[in-house]
Amino acid sequence: MRSVIRFLNAKKVKPAEIHRQLVEIYGENVMTDGMVRKWVRQFNDGRTNVHDEARSGRPSVVNDGWVAKVNEKIRENRRFTIRMLFDEFPQISKTVLHEIVTHRLNYRKLCSRWVPKMLTDVHKTK
Repeated sequence: MRSVIRFLNAKKVKPAEIHRQLVEIYGENVMTDGMVRKWVRQFNDGRTNVHDEARSGRPSVVNDGWVAKVNEKIRENRRFTIRMLFDEFPQISKTVLHEIVTHRLNYRKLCSRWVPKMLTDVHKTK
């Protein structure tokens, strides 16, 4: 969305018109007129990056090492629960473990077994 705003702003399109076009294409829930104006102002002030700025905050405990360890445990026993993983990795919360399993490793629960989302035809016939 910000890239579209930056592009249209570079073409000297007014913020109200940018908002109107966004609503026309993406629907009513796209972005408020005030937010479009904020981004236009930032781009006019010299901002070129459309991505979020780095923010300070609590560092994440999720890193590639933990993801690999969790994946290894899952492959040892496919009939796992988040609670079982929590017992193995007490330093990681259940919520974060669930996020690792579902979002980072892309597993989903299927017939009480966690399996990769991308199933081949061979997997589907088993």
